[in-house]
Amino acid sequence: MITAGIAVAVILAVIIGGWAYINYRNQQARGQLASAIEKYNAPLLPSGQPPIPGQLTYASAAERAKAANADFTQLADKYSLTQSGHIARYFEGITLRDLGDNAGAEKQLQQVASGWDKSMAGMAKLALANLYGDTNQASKAIDLYKQLIDHPSDAVGKWTAQFQLAELYTANNQPQDARKLYEELQKESPTSPVGQMATQRLRALGGPPTGLPMQQ
Repeated sequence: MITAGIAVAVILAVIIGGWAYINYRNQQARGQLASAIEKYNAPLLPSGQPPIPGQLTYASAAERAKAANADFTQLADKYSLTQSGHIARYFEGITLRDLGDNAGAEKQLQQVASGWDKSMAGMAKLALANLYGDTNQASKAIDLYKQLIDHPSDAVGKWTAQFQLAELYTANNQPQDARKLYEELQKESPTSPVGQMATQRLRALGGPPTGLPMQQ
């Protein structure tokens, strides 16, 4: 019993020590991640306009995405076990998409989507669904949107996934499927921004929603 107790204590010490180390690494990564996100959000300078002293700017969205991608990639590789590393990996995928590298974006986003961080997994699945929807892979996009609807998270709520799926159905000439989702959104949350957008989409599809008066 004493030996077993010592073994448990040792295992617990290893676990606690491991988590402490990961937490320390995450703290190290946070500042660098904030700087990379700031770079990704830096303003674009119109052609011919002189640089703004003391402010980071870029001449084009592609130039900005390329610079930020380098930082996100380095952070994701260096801090892969941390939450900050997962966020960096997500943004690595997003910036690759910005640069037109859909295959690279898909690879990185899939890695985040299958990871332990549920919030970032939801964000990655939403980004993947949007990517698939824009690249004629509707069946993959629909499957991911439905996963997000069935398993919403703090980062990606059910209504967000429903609205995006309805938008995809509309773009793919499936108005009845789109109408059903828009009607659900209007019924469940008529005064919210997404409910109001659903009302607008229903008007565009023509006619009031079944069983519901069209809002003025």
